[in-house]
Amino acid sequence: MNKAKRLEILTRLRENNPHPTTELNFSSPFELLIAVLLSAQATDVSVNKAFSHGETLPGG
Repeated sequence: MNKAKRLEILTRLRENNPHPTTELNFSSPFELLIAVLLSAQATDVSVNKAFSHGETLPGG
């Protein structure tokens, strides 16, 4: 996939969903990244429980 095709895909995604949302709870881009990785193996509910203890991750 070349750069022009990637940009076209991203442009279409932005046009069709300009304000994406998630069920995951996070307070920084780093926490979102970790939550997404965890949610691949667990439910969003259980991932949110892991983040609900009031502590932030290093870098977050």
